[in-house]
Amino acid sequence: MAGVMKTRAKKSLEGSNGKSPAIKSLDIDSSSSDIEIYAKEVLNALIADNLPPTPNNFSLYFDRLLEDKSENLRKQIHSILELEENNDDESTILLEQNLKQGFTSIKSILTVTANLYKNMSLMTKILEKRKKELESTPEVKATLNVIDILEGDVSKLNSILKTQSSQMKTIYDDTAKIVKSVENETIFDNKFGVYNKRYLLTKIEQEIGLIKEFNHKSSLIMIELSRELKKSVNNDKAILLMTRTIARLLLKTSRRSDIVAHYGNGVFAMLLKHTDIESAKKASERLCDLVSNSNFFLADREIQLKISIGVTNIDSEHSVEEIVVSAMDGIQKAYEQKSMNYAVSLRS
Repeated sequence: MAGVMKTRAKKSLEGSNGKSPAIKSLDIDSSSSDIEIYAKEVLNALIADNLPPTPNNFSLYFDRLLEDKSENLRKQIHSILELEENNDDESTILLEQNLKQGFTSIKSILTVTANLYKNMSLMTKILEKRKKELESTPEVKATLNVIDILEGDVSKLNSILKTQSSQMKTIYDDTAKIVKSVENETIFDNKFGVYNKRYLLTKIEQEIGLIKEFNHKSSLIMIELSRELKKSVNNDKAILLMTRTIARLLLKTSRRSDIVAHYGNGVFAMLLKHTDIESAKKASERLCDLVSNSNFFLADREIQLKISIGVTNIDSEHSVEEIVVSAMDGIQKAYEQKSMNYAVSLRS
């Protein structure tokens, strides 16, 4: 299939006379703008690596090669990208957030209705009490008649409210089932503001298929807040805030093509597409430095954040589960070695 795609790509670049004017246009000349020159470099790199110049591959190489460019060029290109950014995943995430917010609002309505029902029941009891107090006074017979009527009205209202409350409970239960069904298909982790485990595993599975087809290299790194740091802090709320800080830092340092996700229990993952082990190690070093330079304040105590990272390669010979376990083993190796905050774990 790869050969077919390459052949089609080549034919699409050839003119009617069999020559290749499009390939010739890849030559860089002085009249081209910086971004045009860079785009040509990206396309040349794809062709050199025998990869079909699909939008997905172009985007991956566009991000990867940009890391080695000057800061001015990176800023120029990032400013352009921000203007045209249109991510379908972001739209999906926004939809998920709105859905969950709507469910929360329905739950609040149910709570208010339940409280109203309780207050009506309390009012009924108060009326009964006052009626008994008045029964001991003969001259207030007319008042008792009024209270009897009022008691009947309150009882009817209470009965109606009870029925409506039951109906709302049924609506709430049905909505809860819908939301639960949607949650099984979500891609976003609300707690940490990154992708969730389900989305991560799906993307790793897809990457395995792409590697099998095109034979490029990709890596997976797993990251967690240092266990020694969590033990020394021993404060669940503070640990949660520090873990959220780690999530924000991961998003800050990641490329657009990287997948940042919460795997579970405060462990994060970054799927680094078209990234070999050496490049993944450099990315891990940058992450460790970025985090260590970010201090966290707990009351009057200043805490230096620290993470542990496991690095592994993604290949077509192993399953998603085996790849994830290998990255988790890397975290354990990092703790055992102690000389580094990250370690590489390769499968045999």
